[in-house]
Amino acid sequence: MSNSTLISYTKLSPNKNSPRNHKIDTITIHHMAAVNATIEACGAGFAQSSRQASANYGIGSDGRIALYVDEADRSWASSNGANDHRAVTIEVANSDGEPNWPVSEKAYTALIDLCTDICRRNGISKLVWATSKSDRVDHRNGANMTVHQDFAATACPGPYLLGKMADIAAQVNARLSVNVEPASEWAQEAWQKAANLGIFDGTDPQGPMTREQAALVLDRLGLLEGGS
Repeated sequence: MSNSTLISYTKLSPNKNSPRNHKIDTITIHHMAAVNATIEACGAGFAQSSRQASANYGIGSDGRIALYVDEADRSWASSNGANDHRAVTIEVANSDGEPNWPVSEKAYTALIDLCTDICRRNGISKLVWATSKSDRVDHRNGANMTVHQDFAATACPGPYLLGKMADIAAQVNARLSVNVEPASEWAQEAWQKAANLGIFDGTDPQGPMTREQAALVLDRLGLLEGGS
């Protein structure tokens, strides 16, 4: 079971069960309930065993993604062991506080990227958000997105992200519907590095290269030096 190559920071938490006891088939999105908290600060909190909390990933307002608990392991995120054993959990920093707890555009974009990556690597063909809490908790009608407030007396993930769940599912599913031929392992790694550097958009390794992207590749290779 692999982790996302979209991460730029790792701070593994001791707060976990290893390994998880269920195949990954769910995504649970949380909010940090802190304005512009960094992925480093979030990781430092999860690194404290006394806190008894963690998540698989964290996303900062700057769009950077952190790994706190390997996907092979169950994080302690949702106040529900059964959910966390089957879900990849994601903490997202807030760009502002109460009452709506919004997130930045960069964080939201990174969230879509990460959810798409999680689905592709774990064989989740479609994300389904159900407006019914019981459908989400019982995974009825294909529902495979849950939130912390499904299992505990909390406002997490906050009104803003809660209102975006259907949009998150729609955007991820639009990307998953693209017929992408599987690349070899070495090619996939190289493409992901290029995506992380901003050379490609990170969504389709088999998509056509634009003139702008081609020029950037040639420039990075030093082939444009001395040109006129």
